Amino acid sequence: MNDKPVIMIVDDDPNIVQLIRLYLTRDGYDAVSYGRGDEALAAFKQDPPSLLILDIMLPGMDGWSVCREVRKISQIPIIMLTAKDDTFDKVLGLELGADDYMTKPFDGKELLARVKAVLRRSAPSDGGQDTLSFPGLTISLEKYEVYYQGKPMEMPPKELELLYFLAAHKNRVFTREQLLEQVWGFDFFGDSRTVDVHVKRLREKLVDCEKLGWQIRTVWSVGYKFEVK
Repeated sequence: MNDKPVIMIVDDDPNIVQLIRLYLTRDGYDAVSYGRGDEALAAFKQDPPSLLILDIMLPGMDGWSVCREVRKISQIPIIMLTAKDDTFDKVLGLELGADDYMTKPFDGKELLARVKAVLRRSAPSDGGQDTLSFPGLTISLEKYEVYYQGKPMEMPPKELELLYFLAAHKNRVFTREQLLEQVWGFDFFGDSRTVDVHVKRLREKLVDCEKLGWQIRTVWSVGYKFEVK
């Protein structure tokens, strides 16, 4: 069994691919490469790598589209490559869910350092209990980040903590009082409407989540649960 991290390189320049592959394999990584965006996406769906190094200008499907489609199904780290040193490109890549960004030409050692850093940040903590993943949704309690359908979701801490707590106990019903105790703590001076308001805000942000097979469901006269079908 091979437990080396597998890095997928997607670039139509064979010289760039050869350079990246050289640095990665020398440092103990396995590398696979594709020159077309559509082929890379198909391969990704069959056998997801540990990290994706993705060029923007690609035949078949551009890097933006590949990134967008990958983020619909996975939160694996993505480093975008481009020949353009353009702030718009960088911002767009990050908004689509990329973890880092490098402009060509680049130094192989710097790219390798970024690969290590991104993999380190994305690695689960002991037991992997600080990050929860469901179709289209990733909640990181360690980083206080929520990604919904590939995009980072702005969410105040208590909303995130409520979502995390319910998701960590999927299909289990909690009363409002239990949620106040578990999420806000014994010293919180509030009433059950606080929970209702936070659930309402979460639902407004997680639009159409039931189509992904999960939702925050109201259990009449009892409370709420994170229901997974």
